[in-house]
Formats: sequence, C-alpha cells, structure tokens
Amino acid sequence: MVEAVAGPAGPRPVRALSRRNIILYGTLIVIAIYYILPLYVMVVTSLKGMPEIRLGNIFSPPVEVTFQPWVKAWAQACTGLNCDGLSRGFWNSVVITVPSVVLSIVIASVNGYALANWRFRGANIFFTILIFGAFIPYQVMIYPLVIILREIGLYGKLPGLVLVHTIFGMPILTLLFRNYFTSIPEELFKAARVDGAGFWGIYFKIMLPMSLPIFVVAMILQITGIWNDFLFGVIYTKPEAYPMTVQLNNIVKSVQGVQEYNVNMAATILTGLVPLIVYFVSGKLFVRGIAAGAVKG
Repeated sequence: MVEAVAGPAGPRPVRALSRRNIILYGTLIVIAIYYILPLYVMVVTSLKGMPEIRLGNIFSPPVEVTFQPWVKAWAQACTGLNCDGLSRGFWNSVVITVPSVVLSIVIASVNGYALANWRFRGANIFFTILIFGAFIPYQVMIYPLVIILREIGLYGKLPGLVLVHTIFGMPILTLLFRNYFTSIPEELFKAARVDGAGFWGIYFKIMLPMSLPIFVVAMILQITGIWNDFLFGVIYTKPEAYPMTVQLNNIVKSVQGVQEYNVNMAATILTGLVPLIVYFVSGKLFVRGIAAGAVKG
C-alpha cells in the first residue's frame, strides 16, 4: 500500500509586497514624515545663520553649521525685560515640575490603592467626585484659584503653581492607579491581609514593587503636561518666576529688532527637549503600563 505524500508543514509564507503590507507600511511612512518633517525643519533652521535663512529654502541642510542660535536662545535672548535667555525659565520649570510630579503621583497612588483594595464608607462618592474633577475645563477654575492663592499668600510664587499642578493632576492619576491596582490579582492582597500586613505594609511591600509600569505612565503624563503648560504659568506666576514655555512665547512674539528664526527654532527645541528625553528613555515601560491595565475599566 502506497502512503500518501504529506503536504508542506507550517504556516503559509507571507509575501513581502502584498497589498496589505503596501497599504500598511505606506500609511505608516506618510504619518512618520508628517510628524518628522516639522522637527527636521526646526533642527536645520536652528543650525543656519540668518543670511542663509533669508534665501528661503527651509528644507535644505545648512551650508555652514553654526551653534550660535542655540547659545543665544539659552543665555542671551530677551524674554521681556531680561535678556538671559531660557536658562532662568529652565530652572523655574524644574522647580515647578519635580515637586508637582512627585506630590501628585504619591498622593494619587495612595488614593488609587485605597479605592481599589480598601472599601471604606463613601468610597464610591469620593471616586465619582474625582472623576468629575478630571473633566472640568481648566478655564472654569482659573479665577477661583487666583482668589484662593492670593488669600493664602502663594499667588505669583512657584509653590502656588506647584499646588495648582498637583491638584489638577490628582483626578486622572487616581483613575489610572485605581484601574491598575484593580488588575492586580486580589489573592495577593487577601494573602497579605491573612499574614497580618496592614494598609501601608501591603502598599510598600506588595503594590509598589509590582507597579513600576503605571508609575512610569503617570510620570510621563505629568512631566509632559506640567513642563509644556503655558496657561497656568502665565497666570499664576510673575515674570521672574515664569516657566520655560512662557519665556519661549516672549522670545517668539518679540517685535523688537529683526525676527531671528534660527534662535526661535533653537529655543523651541530646547523647551521641548526634557519631555522628549523622558519619553524616549522610558517609552517601553510606558507601553507596558498602558497595556497592563492603566486604561481598563
């Protein structure tokens, strides 16, 4: 009896130039060009001198590379009455961002942990209020916060702006942490309770070691939002305490003298450099945190 010849095993080979791949990669390439092209224009313009910029070809690479626009944007450009560049605004932004991020993440993580694992009386009402707060337009709260900060003596000062960012970051971060802690197996929590661990023991010894991805998600969201903020910075601080974004606006909107586009581009890149670096350094953990339950119901 002749045995039947078996066919080829394994999955069917996929053609590299199939219609599906052409559409998929073509779309991704177009989207990538759409986002990369403005960055390319900013970089090449910031490395050109003004005589070369006046020729009008914004896409051509610099014939003679110069870093003078970067030096002027950092230390010499006028941002109002002062002509010390973005350096002062950079340190103001650091003083604003670091404590705001730390305070909002610490408080929100404890809130989310309590709402997910400790059902206290009124927890649902508290959570509803927090969610409602996440969707209140910022503009509604501007004037009341001005009055409150003035009454407590923090209006126009950096600690007042830190307080504002901490408060506004609380609702959405609490939601993220609650959803993440809900996705952690409840058996771990119950086993720790049986072993005699209390509220803080479970939080520090079990929840925190398992929550690095969601902490990175919260950190990236807060750093990006606070560092790039302009509205709160210009309202709740004074010129000597302006963050980097407000000083960038003063440089770009300056109407005195010649408009130096290379300095403007260099200042723009310098202002956006910090959140860009943070995202590239911790991007993988950001994706893990989102996929592990950060946006689950």
